[in-house]
Amino acid sequence: MDVLFNSIDVRDLLSSHDVDDSSPLSAPDLRLLIDRLQIQSLHIKSKVHDYILSHHADFASLFAQCSDAVSASHRLSDHLSDLLRLTSDHPIDVEIRDATAEIGRKRKEAREKREVLELVRVVLELSEELRGAREDLRAGRVVEAAEKVRGLKVALRVRGDAEGEEGEPVVYGLLRKEWRECFEEIQDLLARFMERAVQFQQQQNEVRVNYLLSSNGIDGVELHMILKAMEVVGLLDYGFAKVADKMIKYVIAPALKCQSHVSFAEETNQENGHVSEAILRIVPSSDPKNENVQGESIFSATIQIIKFIHRSLCLENGAWMQYFGRLTWPRMSELIITNFLSKVVPDDASKIADFQRIIKLTSEFETTLKEMMFISNDEDRLSSFTDNVEVHFAARKKVEILAKARNLLLQSDFIIPQDHTRKVTEFKNVGAAQSFPDHVVELLFSSESCVVSKAAPQLMELVHHTLKDVCLSSPRVAWEFYHAARDALLLYEAIVPVKQERKLEGINQVAVLIHNDCLYLSQEILGLSFEYRSGFPSSIKEFTVFVDLAPRFQLMAEEILQRQIQLVIYNLKEAIDGADGFQNTHQIQQYESAKFGIDQVVFILEKVHIIWEPLLLPSTYKRSMCTVLESVFCRMTKDILLLDDMAAEETIQLQRLIHLMLESLSSLLNSLNTTTSQTGKSHENLTHSLDYLVPSLGKIHLLDLPLKSITEAWESGELVSCGFTSSEVEDFVRAIFTDSPLRRDSLWRIESASFY
Repeated sequence: MDVLFNSIDVRDLLSSHDVDDSSPLSAPDLRLLIDRLQIQSLHIKSKVHDYILSHHADFASLFAQCSDAVSASHRLSDHLSDLLRLTSDHPIDVEIRDATAEIGRKRKEAREKREVLELVRVVLELSEELRGAREDLRAGRVVEAAEKVRGLKVALRVRGDAEGEEGEPVVYGLLRKEWRECFEEIQDLLARFMERAVQFQQQQNEVRVNYLLSSNGIDGVELHMILKAMEVVGLLDYGFAKVADKMIKYVIAPALKCQSHVSFAEETNQENGHVSEAILRIVPSSDPKNENVQGESIFSATIQIIKFIHRSLCLENGAWMQYFGRLTWPRMSELIITNFLSKVVPDDASKIADFQRIIKLTSEFETTLKEMMFISNDEDRLSSFTDNVEVHFAARKKVEILAKARNLLLQSDFIIPQDHTRKVTEFKNVGAAQSFPDHVVELLFSSESCVVSKAAPQLMELVHHTLKDVCLSSPRVAWEFYHAARDALLLYEAIVPVKQERKLEGINQVAVLIHNDCLYLSQEILGLSFEYRSGFPSSIKEFTVFVDLAPRFQLMAEEILQRQIQLVIYNLKEAIDGADGFQNTHQIQQYESAKFGIDQVVFILEKVHIIWEPLLLPSTYKRSMCTVLESVFCRMTKDILLLDDMAAEETIQLQRLIHLMLESLSSLLNSLNTTTSQTGKSHENLTHSLDYLVPSLGKIHLLDLPLKSITEAWESGELVSCGFTSSEVEDFVRAIFTDSPLRRDSLWRIESASFY
């Protein structure tokens, strides 16, 4: 029969070459498929017929059982019909139903009455219990009252401020309200008893614990009964809170913060043979010998206070002591760490061994507190602090290093006196024959020397000292020192630009010194890994890096320099604007205006020359000054080339102004020539080199040339090298020289020999 239950795949009825999955079947294929399906159908019918014949007996038995089941169902239906006909003739079922309903109602009424009676009984009992609690409280039986309040809390299902469950009797809500009033009453009474039990007298430096208490007309209540009542109702935290706070404020804190040793004296007062009062008195010591035993004195004084609390206040009850300890230990341990342990952390790696005595005292102190159950067995905050002394030492040193770096950066004024500037200039002129004067350092990866502020070498000295300590320290300490060195360098980037922000907005020594500092620091940083990394602990070697800091300082140096150059160029452009384009210089007023503009340009350039030359590196000075001069001469040349058909007198006056400016700038130009000669160029190439560095300077000299020389200079390409275009030269010739055959011939030659 398997063939009946398996699906037939049409593809199996055709050969693989007869059918293509991607194309429809043809008519012959369909007829072939129909014939094969008919054959398959006849085959299946034949198999079904054979199967039925072979299992004839089984099928006959199955059909017989089905017939018997149908007959049985018919007989059951007949019996049910007879039963229904019988009951309909005699309606006794109605009477039975009515009787059953009546019995149910009576039982429900009885059950409800029993529940109401039970509720009334419970309410009366709870009300009596509340009344009894109040009576016990007024009679001074605070423990009995507390136990009743605790039992009522469970019976009334009091859960904080939550309302009662939905559908419960209203009387339960009223009872809860009454319970809360009773609870507040016992809470207030116990709190007043605790205020009278422990009294702090600041003027006498005393703590008094009274054992027989009275309040609100209730007399003779003992302290241990008050504490037990608070424990029963869960008010020990509430009752101890104020006492613990005052104990910290008036007893423990003064003892820990006191610069000299303090001791405590205990006294007891008795009445009728019983102790009625215990007194703890603070007694400052006047013995100078105790000044040197700070560790022992602090721990012994604190233990004496805790013993007084354990014996006189908590009455040697471990559970009560744990409550009091949880309220006071966090603040007490913080005071011990702040006022003692953090101050005795070694300030030098060689003193770490001496700290072992403090570690031992701390461990013994915590063991004593655990024995009195003041702290739990897994509490070791002080021991953890002392055990991690290396970390604390490193953290403390890191703070000191950063504080020192911050102070020296804030205190540095970035000003070099005039006599120092003169010495620096002389040193640059003489060269390496002299020793380095103050403020001059040699760059690590360059043959040049650099003038820096006092802050930069001092900062690097601090960094070098710190990295030497890294090489001598354990991995944990070394890691902190490494970060301290990095952070100290980054402080320069964070502090100096902000502190000197106003100075950086002007043209002065400060900006140049900061630029030099950044260059110096960037090169020093690049050398740190080469100098110290091999001596670092092996576990941190692969994680230490300084090279990432160098580009930051290089970028900072370049930004400051470019900002100074742009400030100078801006001021120079404003001065040139005052010359009014050098127009009509043959008129007195216009000549004076142009001369004033030229004087301003000279003044600004000389000021920059005086500031930059002694301080900047020669190569940097040359590059920066040439950039400034190029912007000046380019602007002046542009204004002159815009002039049209100048008169002879106008040309002479303009030439006079240009000569005056160049003469005034002779020292500046000579400084550039000197800088150029220091780079190795021959003397005869100096002028050519300067014209190459400042192309617009050659354009200025065009005013001094006759027409024939201008034409020849253009044809030789000399003017092209100065940046002139043919149109500019033609305009210049038309503006300077009057119309003549010679001018027309020159213009034709210039146009014919155009290089563009």
